[in-house]
Amino acid sequence: MLILSVGLLSAKFSSKGLSEFFLGGREMNKFVVALSAVASGRSSWLLIGVTGLAYVRGLSAIWAVAGYTLVEFLMFIYAAPILRKQTQDNDDLTISDYFASRYNDKSNLLRLISAFIIIIFMTAYISAQFVGGGKAFSASFDVSEFSGVVITAIIVLLYTFLGGFLAVSITDVIQSVFMLFALVILPVVAIIDIGGFGEMYNLIVQNNSFLFDPFAISVGGLIGFLGIGLGSPGNPHILVRYMSIKDPDQLKFSAYIGTFWNVVMAISAIFIGLIGRAYFISSDLLPDGDPEKLFPYLAQLHLHPILFGIVIASILAAIMSTADSMLLVCASAVIRDIYEKSIKPEKKLSNKKAVFYSRIIILLIVLLAFSFGFAASDLVFWLVLFAWGGLGAAFGPTLLLSLFWKRTTKYGVAAGFISGMLTVIIWNQVNILKDFIYELIPGFVVSFILTFIISLITHKHTPPISGTRNIKKT
Repeated sequence: MLILSVGLLSAKFSSKGLSEFFLGGREMNKFVVALSAVASGRSSWLLIGVTGLAYVRGLSAIWAVAGYTLVEFLMFIYAAPILRKQTQDNDDLTISDYFASRYNDKSNLLRLISAFIIIIFMTAYISAQFVGGGKAFSASFDVSEFSGVVITAIIVLLYTFLGGFLAVSITDVIQSVFMLFALVILPVVAIIDIGGFGEMYNLIVQNNSFLFDPFAISVGGLIGFLGIGLGSPGNPHILVRYMSIKDPDQLKFSAYIGTFWNVVMAISAIFIGLIGRAYFISSDLLPDGDPEKLFPYLAQLHLHPILFGIVIASILAAIMSTADSMLLVCASAVIRDIYEKSIKPEKKLSNKKAVFYSRIIILLIVLLAFSFGFAASDLVFWLVLFAWGGLGAAFGPTLLLSLFWKRTTKYGVAAGFISGMLTVIIWNQVNILKDFIYELIPGFVVSFILTFIISLITHKHTPPISGTRNIKKT
């Protein structure tokens, strides 16, 4: 009810125009940007996926959170201020907007390719959030996973549909507080109930001593986990947070707040996975034998019903804070990049119509993501990583080169978009490659190399790019 109320209160502001609906009018303060970036970036992947991973692999799961924590701190400090200035100077509302205006792309080549990539991978990402909601409800209450997916989708749809970016950002702050509280309170209570940290340690070591070894992982697995951080520069739902801040000079402060939040939540999620091993020696003891149902099930057993309610709220918060952000990015790709800028560039949409059409697209994307999520059989952890990897490989190298290397061209960027996307999809479908290393890493490398090479080849035949005065030489 709290979340839906925020959506209702934000509806009037968000109905003013596309800038308000998709970027909050670039009026977000430093705390909102920091916590919103963290909450939208972590999703059910942290509370459902990482806790399940830590249950299976122990302390080696730390490498899955270390990479993105470091990369997002560096993005806040170095890349975000330049991106914020560039997008304001050119009145860019989306990442596709940024690339199109940056390279004077009158053909809309970059806009259409990037919008296509966003819609493909973000629909999969949103589906993973709905699946996570289904697991949370199924493990916590006497409902089916299907019913949980339906409830999650309806709640996300309602407040995103009404309140736009302002509602999404404010609710992200509320949700990040719920997430942090739940991740901290559960391990404390569970450790006390079992007899203290020493008793927990002894119970785990008796059966699974490898769980306390952070290096009980292959070299490929270690590189793959660290490589998760390469997705942060390419995920539009995080990048738009940098674009929305009111004062770009406050981004450094947001970096420290966001990093603190990331570190505390990550460590707590891993502890919950370890504690789960002390209580449940085998995953057969968990609901449906699913390690990704550990967090809500452990909370149900050890917390007062009111605290348990907060834990379930935190899981839904993690899911909603990512799904809502992605819905906005997908809607902006369709309305702003495909319809307004590519199909009907000569016809100016009124603010009222643009917001109305955006809300219709949000409804359609929810229905599509719901259908895909209902059919998906992958674990939340891996489904999210596929979508995260596709976006990171396509947009990460191209964005970084566009910000820090002035010889990047639109043809290089287009090559980076396509090669990054295709590498991730193909790598993911070949089992021997997928088992060797996480698909984001080869996708990022291929995209970076091709963007660099094609830019060198086409640099002399490409018009000057916009905003070169703002780029630092590297």
